Amino acid sequence: MAETVIEDYIDALWLERGLSQHTQAAYRRDLQAFAGWLASRGRPLLSAEAGDVLGFLGSRQAEGRSARSSARLLSCLRGFYRYQLREGRIQQDPTLHVDSPRLGRRLPSTLSETEVERLLEAPDLEDELGLRDRCMLELLYATGMRVSELVELELDQLSLAQGVVRVHGKGQRERLVPFGDEALHWLRRHLNEARPALIAAGSSALFPSRRGHAMTRQAFWHRIRRHAQTAGITAPLSPHTLRHAFATHLLNHGADLRIVQLLLGHADLSTTQIYTHVAQARLQALHARHHPRG
Repeated sequence: MAETVIEDYIDALWLERGLSQHTQAAYRRDLQAFAGWLASRGRPLLSAEAGDVLGFLGSRQAEGRSARSSARLLSCLRGFYRYQLREGRIQQDPTLHVDSPRLGRRLPSTLSETEVERLLEAPDLEDELGLRDRCMLELLYATGMRVSELVELELDQLSLAQGVVRVHGKGQRERLVPFGDEALHWLRRHLNEARPALIAAGSSALFPSRRGHAMTRQAFWHRIRRHAQTAGITAPLSPHTLRHAFATHLLNHGADLRIVQLLLGHADLSTTQIYTHVAQARLQALHARHHPRG
């Protein structure tokens, strides 16, 4: 019963919000974990009460889960039970009076402009995969797109003549993102030298793997970490590191926040505002280091 209700909700999420397979899988895992926890206590998923939600969150905290993980889980449960209430399957939302855990404002990890240059120059250009990686890194830094958006790009989403790429973002929102001459140079090299040697028959992937088809996020993230090691970068990295660097460096050089929001594909400006804190911190550090009375 619980599995059927969960899958029905996941299907509704896909129809209403166009969530990616990755996000759908995360929602499914969270709901299955809660359903399993309830079942071990003889409670059906649709009969949960506020005490059950609090008990489950408490058990996760005891396992060492972070406040951010608990907040994400509670958000998932809220969406699920609001949907069930709307469908008339329950009479009361058990998450209604459960408060979200307080979260500190987490600043995204990023790289300095010098570190980005070292990372971009790390791939071996004598190898088709290295040339492909150089182009992917250049395009990531030039556009600020997500790694998942990059690896899913197809040839017809790219316009070299106009210098733009058509990106399919979260919730199937589409945006046109420009790129500069440097990225254009590497795209031309990739299309002329690397892609023809890698692409499989019938594949339209812009950045094929060794097997000739689109790469996975995990595969490219593994490549990024290898190139970071080669570049001697010891700063913490995440799959979004170049996306964060793109936004931070734009703001450091005077870009308007709303322009950065559009380029990143953020639905809400408040999501983009986190980068102003990073830029401000850098400005303060520069002032302290270089001003005679810093």
